[in-house]
Amino acid sequence: MREMTTWERPFCGALRAADAGRRVELVGWVRRRRDLGGIMFVDLRDREGWVQVLFPEEPLKGAAAALSAEDVIRVVGTVRPRPAEMVNRDMATGEIEVVAERLELLNQAETPPFVVEDSVNASEELRLRHRTLDLRRPEMMANLVLRDRITFAVRQYFHEMAFVEVETPILTRSTPEGARDFLVPSRLSPGTFYALPQSPQLFKQLLQVAGLGRYVQIARCFRDEDLRADRQPEFTQVDVEASFIEEEDVYALVEGLFHRIFPLVGIEPPRPFPRLSYAEAMERFGVDRPDMRFGMELVELGDVARGCAFEVLVKAAATGRVKGLVVPGGAAFSRKQLDELSDLVKPYGAPGVLWFRRTAEGFGSPARKALGDAGIEAFLAAAGAGPDDLLVALGGPAKVVFAALAALRVELARRLGLIDKAKHAFLWVTDFPLLEWDDDTKRYYACHHPFTSPKPEDVALLESEPARVRARAYDVVMDGIELGGGSIRIHDPGLQRRVFAALGIDEAEARHKFGFLLEAFRYGAPPHGGVALGLDRMIMLMAGRDSIRDVIAFPKTTAGNCLLTDAPNTVDAAQLAELKIRPS
Repeated sequence: MREMTTWERPFCGALRAADAGRRVELVGWVRRRRDLGGIMFVDLRDREGWVQVLFPEEPLKGAAAALSAEDVIRVVGTVRPRPAEMVNRDMATGEIEVVAERLELLNQAETPPFVVEDSVNASEELRLRHRTLDLRRPEMMANLVLRDRITFAVRQYFHEMAFVEVETPILTRSTPEGARDFLVPSRLSPGTFYALPQSPQLFKQLLQVAGLGRYVQIARCFRDEDLRADRQPEFTQVDVEASFIEEEDVYALVEGLFHRIFPLVGIEPPRPFPRLSYAEAMERFGVDRPDMRFGMELVELGDVARGCAFEVLVKAAATGRVKGLVVPGGAAFSRKQLDELSDLVKPYGAPGVLWFRRTAEGFGSPARKALGDAGIEAFLAAAGAGPDDLLVALGGPAKVVFAALAALRVELARRLGLIDKAKHAFLWVTDFPLLEWDDDTKRYYACHHPFTSPKPEDVALLESEPARVRARAYDVVMDGIELGGGSIRIHDPGLQRRVFAALGIDEAEARHKFGFLLEAFRYGAPPHGGVALGLDRMIMLMAGRDSIRDVIAFPKTTAGNCLLTDAPNTVDAAQLAELKIRPS
C-alpha cells in the first residue's frame, strides 16, 4: 500500500492549512473513533500530535468502524480545509482534515490498561509499569522531543565555542569520596570490581593535562543514593572542563549557554545572573540553592533571644542560632495551621517552632507566660513583622535551624500563593566552604571534591583553621533548584598534598586512590576548571514539570526500581559462579 518513502511521509501532527490539497500517506495509532451522522472519523496520532481522518464511503467506512483505540494503521488520502464551522482552534491540526482513500490495519491493539490521554487518571506506578503507553501521551512525547531539541542546541553551542566532545569510560575504578558507587564485578579478575562513574571528574581533568584545552560531554552518571523528585540513580549531565580559565570565564560560558537554550521555551534569563556568596545565601534563605522568586527572607533573632526571659531561646542563642521567618498575613492562622508548622520542621531535626503574633485579641505565643506582651512585641519588632503578620522562630544547631526554616519558607510560600510560576530566578552561589567537619567520623570531608582549589587568600588557613577555608566553587541555581556546579581545580601538586592532609588522606592512601591523576600532574598540569550541569533538571524546568521522571524515557521509582523491566532482579547461579560471587 506504500505510496511514499519513509522519509517523504509527513507526521500526522505536522500537517497544517498550507498542506491543503496535498496527497499524503500517514501512519500511526488510533487515538479515538467517532461516528457522526453516518460519517466515520478517526483521530490518528503520532509523535507530533494527531489529525482528523474522514472515511466518507464504504467499504472504508466499515473498516474504520472496526478500529479500536491504539490500533496501528496506515492511511492514504488528501488534505482538505475543514468547513469554517468545524475548525478546532484548540488543536494544531484543527484547520484541516484528511479524506481517506485507502486504509491498512498494520497491527491490532488490546484494550490498554489506561486511556492514552494527557488527562489520564492512572497512578504513576501503573504508568511506569506500562511506560511505552505512557510515552504515547502527547505531553510525555513532547518532553522527549524537547529533550532532543535542547540537547542538540547544547552540543551546537559548545561546538561553536571550540569544545571537543570526548567519551570517557563507564567502567572505571571506585573513588569513594562522594556518594556510594555502583560496583561491577570483574570476571577476568575475580574479587576485583569496576565502578560506574559518579561523574567523569578525573578523566576530564586528565584531558586537560593531555592538552585538549576544552572538553564537553553529554555524560551518563551513576550514584547509589536515596532518590527524590529531582534525583535518579542514573542521570545525564552536561560535563564541561577547560584549561587556563578562571571563575568569570565559567560564569560567562554557562550564562551564554542558558541564553541560547532557555529562550527556546520562552524563558529569558537575566544578564548577568545575580550572585550570592554561600554565607549570605545561608543567612538570608537557610539554603545554598534559594528560590528567589519571592521574599520571606530569614531574620536574625539572636540578640533579642539572648536578652529575653525564655530560657529555651537564651540557651539556643548561646550554643547555636536563633532565626525567624515573617509570614505575611499569618496572624490569621488557625490553631490547627499553627500546629502544622511544627510538623513541617520535625523531619529536619527541629522539635517544633515558636510563633509570635499580634491580633485584635492581643499578643499571642506559646512562650507568652515567660515573655509577657513586651517580650513578644520585642521579637515582632526585631523581625520587622507587621500587625497582620506571623513570626515563626527556631533555635538550635545552625544546620537544623537553617534546613528547617528553608523548607518552611518554601512550603509556606507555596500554600500562600506567593510563587509566580510564570517567573523564573537564576542565581550563582559562590565561595562555598572547602571542607566540612563530620562529628561522627571526627574528620573533614570535601564539600565539593578533593580536587577543588581553595581561594588563594585562604590557603594559609589550611593547617590552622581548615573550616574557614573557602573554595573556588560555584553552583548555578534556578527557582530553588541546583542546575549544576563546578570549581576551579587544584593543579599544583604541593597544594593538592596539603588539601589531602587536611582531609586526613596520607601519601599512601592518595597514591592508592588517585595515583594515576597525581602521576599525570607531575608532567605539567595547566590551570583548569569546569562545571557539570544537570540536563534532566534543566529539561524538567523547561517543560514545567515537577519531577525529572517526566523527562526521562525510562526512569526508576524512588525505590530505584524499573517497573517496566522489573529491575533490579536476581541472576542465574551460573552467572554468579562465573564471577566468583557467592549469594548470601
